[in-house]
Amino acid sequence: MPLYKTLTINEKTKVVIWKIEETIDDLLKGITLSQNSENRLQSMKSEIHQKGFLSIRHLLKEFNLQDTDLQYDEFGKPHLKDGRFISMTHSFQFTGVIVSEDKKVGIDIEKQREKILKIAHKFTPIEEYKTIANVTALISKLTIVWGAKESLYKIFGKKKLLFLHHIYIEDFDFEDEKTTGIIRFEGKEATYDIEFLEFEDFTCVYAY
Repeated sequence: MPLYKTLTINEKTKVVIWKIEETIDDLLKGITLSQNSENRLQSMKSEIHQKGFLSIRHLLKEFNLQDTDLQYDEFGKPHLKDGRFISMTHSFQFTGVIVSEDKKVGIDIEKQREKILKIAHKFTPIEEYKTIANVTALISKLTIVWGAKESLYKIFGKKKLLFLHHIYIEDFDFEDEKTTGIIRFEGKEATYDIEFLEFEDFTCVYAY
């Protein structure tokens, strides 16, 4: 089974990434699904979504967890019954899970695609990045910003949060592989550490 990458953030927080190379039948082996998860799997029309769903269940085993340890709130945010914090992500052939014993966490994997240039104005003040002349570098940077905001959105876990107006990402250099994110909402402010990495034309961002 292709566990692609393991990242130890600290002694209480870890990220694991899976590269999907198996068939559905292969991914069904070695895991047990709750009835609710079985229903969700059967309702998925896309095979890649089914594979993503199942590969995440294999990643749970890296934390000594299984599907039945997950529960979801009314906003669809996953929680662990043992009190640890979790976030999950799926993009094409990659899935990722972050688990922390003591911090709220969020994770996002995105494929680097040119179409992000067309939607950037919807989630970030694009003028902040006008100085980046190289299109490839601009796509890379915007994908990191999107992933960072998506990770913070997952931490917050409520639907009213707006990427453009409520989530701020501190500017960063690629080589630092980290930045800071701030959620400002309803008079409250919360700051989070953000780290990122790139691989095979994908970007993984996680916040804690």
